[in-house]
Amino acid sequence: CASNAYSNQRRQEDKLIANYISRNKLVILKDLPPDNYEWGEKEYYQIPEVDDLYFRLIERGDTTGNEVVANDLIVPRYKKFALTENADTLNYWTTLDQVHPMEFHYGNTTECEAVGWHRAIRLMKYSGSVCEIIVPSKQGFMDDQTSVTPYVYILKILIRQ
Repeated sequence: CASNAYSNQRRQEDKLIANYISRNKLVILKDLPPDNYEWGEKEYYQIPEVDDLYFRLIERGDTTGNEVVANDLIVPRYKKFALTENADTLNYWTTLDQVHPMEFHYGNTTECEAVGWHRAIRLMKYSGSVCEIIVPSKQGFMDDQTSVTPYVYILKILIRQ
């Protein structure tokens, strides 16, 4: 029974995240880069005061548009994979993968309980932006929290205001 205790599962999750970072030789930034920063392929910002939530901006999106604000409708497309080597990828990237993507209002965790997604969207700021995030179970969806499973997401958003 003790091996299945939540604290043991969390320790295993922490090791899995640390191994993923080490195996992929990721560079962890402690300070959020400025808006005009060109992110390196292996650079991730560790979001402070959040256990093991890491963010990397891939595409800035439409910076001529408005920045995301509370209650904006978010239409995400994403790829999801586990942190283990050679993990399968779940694709919800195009209409071929999923005709009708999920929608939720930014800041409303009853519509989208993955707090890590909301934190990433705040940093993405603009419609059309793309990021990669390492999301520990506590910051993920309910199933992830229950199974204590971290995931990596490549997330692209459309903001409807």
